[in-house]
Amino acid sequence: MRLPPTIIPPYSPSIAPARPATSGLLLSSLPRRRPFSLSSPRRRSQDPRQRPEIDYDPSLGDPWYHHRLRNAKPLFKGNAKTILRSPRTHTVVAVSVALAVGFYFWNLEVVPVSGRKRFNCYSENSVKELSVMQYKRLIYDMEQQGARFLGDWDPRTIMVKRVMARLIPVSGVPEGEEWEVRVIDDRRTANAFVLPGGKVFVYSGILGLARTESQLAAVLGHEIAHNLAKHYGERLSQSVGETAFLGSLLMLLAATPLTFIVGWMFGGNLLDLLFSRPMGRMQESEADYIGLMMMAEACYDPRDAVAFWQRMERAHQQSDVDVPEWASTHPSNQHRIERINEWLPKAMEKREASDCHGTQGFAEMFRRAMARGDVMGGSM
Repeated sequence: MRLPPTIIPPYSPSIAPARPATSGLLLSSLPRRRPFSLSSPRRRSQDPRQRPEIDYDPSLGDPWYHHRLRNAKPLFKGNAKTILRSPRTHTVVAVSVALAVGFYFWNLEVVPVSGRKRFNCYSENSVKELSVMQYKRLIYDMEQQGARFLGDWDPRTIMVKRVMARLIPVSGVPEGEEWEVRVIDDRRTANAFVLPGGKVFVYSGILGLARTESQLAAVLGHEIAHNLAKHYGERLSQSVGETAFLGSLLMLLAATPLTFIVGWMFGGNLLDLLFSRPMGRMQESEADYIGLMMMAEACYDPRDAVAFWQRMERAHQQSDVDVPEWASTHPSNQHRIERINEWLPKAMEKREASDCHGTQGFAEMFRRAMARGDVMGGSM
């Protein structure tokens, strides 16, 4: 007996969504594992304030490191060429130079007696105001240092005032100038100077070298000449010009703050050596010439100026100070003696033209009469 065939129904896909094979296994349930590391395990007792030392070489992980280092831009950009090539910069520089040149020629003046032309942008009033402040500060500093000023009754003060009384009328200083003489009791200092406005300072040490009134007249005439020639204002004007020149040059070069400071220091010293010190030596020689003519016109013997500077040279040789002339603001004593000897013929002519024989004879007669105690009189 044969069995009937089995009928298999056709496959029909289920509409139910498929479930993943790991439906019962979630990722969150898997244990977390640390990444593999060759370093030693972390110490729990490590101080968090102590950072481990790392030997880092950027070229190991970056093959283009050296290439980028060679082509890297500098920290401070050099804009000097860009600024100098700019048309605006050319215009500013041209206008500034034109104004500076015009300002220079506008403030040119002629030095009395010597006839030298020089630049001076300071007026007499501004120089006197600065001199008053310097005078007060100088008196204060001297008093704080224990300096002693000699009284008007002291013979040394009387001699200084007597020489000044003969020099001032022939100096050419405007009338009405109030002169004030201060003699400092300091034998170790051989110096004298005159501030603008008629403030005269004489150290008693200079009186040991200037042993006669004629030699003292050479010293005081030299100092009055500085005041007459307005050398104080000229030095101030020169410092303004040097400061403006150096500052403008460093700004045009687009200097960084560091290079600006270094350039200012070295540039200032260079300008001082090339301009300020030669200017000082020229002013000293000019004051020697004006003072020599002044003392000759005041009927002092100008040959005594040579004797004074010879004594100054001997005192200088005994000291330990030896500054070369090119590094000093004053000419050497030997150079001064040579120049004064060149000017002596003209000074003697000026003395002869001042009719000093009669004046000197009267002065000698008056001095002898005062020494004898006689009373000078005459018949009417």
